[in-house]
Amino acid sequence: MSYAETPAGSGTPPGGLDGALLKSLFAQSAVGLFVLDPQLRLVRANSLVEGVGTGEYIGLPFTVAFRLDDPQGSEQLLERVLAGGGPVREHLVRGRLRRIPGDRTFLVSAYRLDGPDGPDGPALGLLSAVVDVTERERARARETALAAVRDAVGGSLDVATTCRAFIDALVPGFADLAVIEVVDEVLRGADPPVGPLPPDTPLRCAGSGRCDTVRGDEPGRTRPVGGTRRLPPRTPYALAVTDLRPRLVPLTADTPWLDPDPESIHALAETGAHSLIVVPLTLRGAVLGLVSLYRCGATEPFDEEDVSLAGTAATRAALAIDNARRYEREHVIASTVQRRLLPQAERHQAAVETAHVLLPGRDSGCWFDTIALSGARTALVVGGVAGEGLQSAIAMGQLRTVIQALAGLDLEPEEVLARLKETADRLAHERAALPPSDSLHGEELRAGCVYGVYDPFTRTCTVARAGHPAPLIVGPDGQRITVDAPEGPGLFADGSALFAPATVTLEEGSLLAFCTAELLADEHAEERITRTLARPGRSLQQLGDDIVYALPDDTRSAGAALLLARTGTVSDHRVATWDLAQERTTPATARLLVRDRLQGWGLDEDTVEATELIVSELVTNAVRYGTPPLRLRLLLDTSLTCEVHDGSTASPHLRHARTADEGGRGLFIVSRLAAHWGARHGPDGKVLWTEQDLPGAGTH
Repeated sequence: MSYAETPAGSGTPPGGLDGALLKSLFAQSAVGLFVLDPQLRLVRANSLVEGVGTGEYIGLPFTVAFRLDDPQGSEQLLERVLAGGGPVREHLVRGRLRRIPGDRTFLVSAYRLDGPDGPDGPALGLLSAVVDVTERERARARETALAAVRDAVGGSLDVATTCRAFIDALVPGFADLAVIEVVDEVLRGADPPVGPLPPDTPLRCAGSGRCDTVRGDEPGRTRPVGGTRRLPPRTPYALAVTDLRPRLVPLTADTPWLDPDPESIHALAETGAHSLIVVPLTLRGAVLGLVSLYRCGATEPFDEEDVSLAGTAATRAALAIDNARRYEREHVIASTVQRRLLPQAERHQAAVETAHVLLPGRDSGCWFDTIALSGARTALVVGGVAGEGLQSAIAMGQLRTVIQALAGLDLEPEEVLARLKETADRLAHERAALPPSDSLHGEELRAGCVYGVYDPFTRTCTVARAGHPAPLIVGPDGQRITVDAPEGPGLFADGSALFAPATVTLEEGSLLAFCTAELLADEHAEERITRTLARPGRSLQQLGDDIVYALPDDTRSAGAALLLARTGTVSDHRVATWDLAQERTTPATARLLVRDRLQGWGLDEDTVEATELIVSELVTNAVRYGTPPLRLRLLLDTSLTCEVHDGSTASPHLRHARTADEGGRGLFIVSRLAAHWGARHGPDGKVLWTEQDLPGAGTH
């Protein structure tokens, strides 16, 4: 009698010892055993697989009895064993049992039962060992999902990236659908509200995802990522953020809390969602948002262990979101401080057209500046403090304030940077002296700066740099002009190396690009920028935009500053220059020359008289105490500039004369009549200069 002829549960089959062995094996085996005939139908079974009633399964094909997800593949595998291809050991398959709802996972082994002719003859059937490992695989899936959350969530300080990583870690391994919503104000950097969440608090969808087998919209919402909603009352969502407890909710078409929301019922039917876990995103009693997880279709419903996992994962997400929120708030503050410390508008310069581009990003310490100097000269500055956050922005503001003050002293570029470095050294010493408990103690300061001065009368640009790239220059013919300015030490670097300047003569219409280091990070950056600057017929702002468009994506996230300048000259009819004799009558001659020119420019009588007095005092001082050559220059722009040059290097000093003194009042009078005054030195002497504000400035 063959195994196929032996009814299930019958006595010992023929064969004596073999029959007794088979009977004991089926009665005492720790795994489910199934005997299949050559047609792969069940002919004998024990009851070790829960949910398999031996009587009702006898005669059914193995793949039908277990309702396998891939019956064809499983049949091919068993047929190969039947044909002598060797046993199959511990092969995982998924299926379903009639008496137990949901998907099951089975570990299947199959062995060939040889007939009388042995391995070379036809087989009598197969012996299959089946173990239900559903719970083990579920536990493994939970561990895998939780490990994915731990690995993926928390590595970014961007809320959107954090939420996206959280969704990707749970879908599709743990949930078929997932939605994470964050309190709208939290996304803007505000502190999360203490639970319970106030009613009508807007939540913004920060991430959502679904597996490929799910169609339609997420249950309860038809909005994309970025949309906001207020939680409907008397729903699991609202209850979860009220008592701060997770919810495991079965979903059916007659779920009562869905009645007031037809859109949710429609979405529920469309996706086939049948199981929901709602978990509040909480941290130290504060509510950051809400996580909703769904299972759809034939997927096994969530259970209480899944709720525990979801809670652990949500705690991890809440901590990462809060860290990102704190960083975002500090970043917003630092960016605000940075923008308040930078020029708020393009400044008019006498002979230079400028434009800038400031790219927001992690770097909050970069700055730029254009500073009007005496003699229609312009200082062009770009620098950066390495790092991000509020402290970098503060250090940037300190350095920018110092360099503006130094520029007003008419110092040469190399001397400006030398004195700026002295200030940086003092700031570094102050930070090093902080208590060890201070977070700034031991934090390294690094900064660089490039400082250039353009003189429209000599058409020269003198540049010095401290740990910063040199400017890129393109002539009006589109050819690049090299600036051979040696790189000095960084502003916070150790040592006291000298800063060496470089001077280059430029044609009118030349373009200069002062960049922070982030814009020159790759080997093709300089070529790319100079090629852009060579494009004809483009405004400075358009050129700046073109440079940004060509940047790699990672540069834009870091943040950078770009200052562009187009050189020009001062119009001849706005300048008057006279070479004067070193004689006692020269002040009177100078007054006559000045009056005639100012009247020709159409200036008012008050300005003419004040300028006459200023020029008289400056020329008198140069005649008495200076040396030839003596030269007087007037420059008309938004203000009126008077310059008196002589060959002496001695500088006059403002002092307050006593009542009995016969002299010493000249510079005091000048300082009262002029808005600004000063002295600058060069290789051929000094220049005393004044600036007067004009009524209706800018109309000339």
